Amino acid sequence: MKERDYLLKIIDNDKNIRVFLARTTSLVEEAHQRHCTSATASAALGRVMTAAVMMGGDLKGQEDILTLRVNGNGVAGTVLATADSHGSVRGLISNPYADLPSSSPGKLAVGELVGTDGYLEVIKDLGLKQPFTGKVALVSGEIAEDLAQYFAMSEQIPSLVALGVLVNTDLSIQTAGGLFVQALPGARDESLEIIENNIMNMGPISAVLNRYDSLEDILPILMKELQYTVVGEQDLSFRCNCSKERMLNVLSSLSDDDLGGSLGDEELEVVCNQCRQRYTFDGQEIAALRKAKP
Repeated sequence: MKERDYLLKIIDNDKNIRVFLARTTSLVEEAHQRHCTSATASAALGRVMTAAVMMGGDLKGQEDILTLRVNGNGVAGTVLATADSHGSVRGLISNPYADLPSSSPGKLAVGELVGTDGYLEVIKDLGLKQPFTGKVALVSGEIAEDLAQYFAMSEQIPSLVALGVLVNTDLSIQTAGGLFVQALPGARDESLEIIENNIMNMGPISAVLNRYDSLEDILPILMKELQYTVVGEQDLSFRCNCSKERMLNVLSSLSDDDLGGSLGDEELEVVCNQCRQRYTFDGQEIAALRKAKP
């Protein structure tokens, strides 16, 4: 694997566009290992996680949380990722073993796996009374095009989005990452045309990320003919906020029947659905939990 997972934030010096460029190979590989995903499921989950963690780079508050949820009523089921403002992300796909043959050589059938009869939803918990929720109908199920639709419809930001995951024959992740290009207010058409042509000439983002050792190596190609400044950099990682204490709080809301009857010597195993971490509670812990219930 090349380099670390990180995000670069770039603005052209004339303030026409801003660019987010990220490598997410290691975190997508960890998601694959934790969820035992098929090749196409890895690509779907990897794209959603990449998009979520990049969008998390825009969060301002220390406790802000963003959730990206996609469900097109395909065999993948729901694909979901949750990111914070610190570069951490976790995620899940309802059917991690789902796979479909591709109709295009060298291209995984993500759109077919996800489906198009559904929605892409963004939920931002910014510490207010109610979280912000934006929801758009899916365009292709390929995630990137659907996210560009979300930015245009829900946030009124013209955007170009590219997301990619390269999967090896042994199902490990070769490369993963993404690119956001967004027009700033009053952006000149000439600048937008230049970067659009640059991106078209680069080819698929996954292939570009696989070709270069660092994101900095890509910038002169991506920003060709444009003067630019790197205004931010952030490390990215797969990280879940689950813990035994949190799981105990979940168990406290269950009935005695759900907790396994009245036997005090039973063990109960709870699995986090976003990271697959297993937590075991012994009979004494379950008995103490029952005793504490009102």
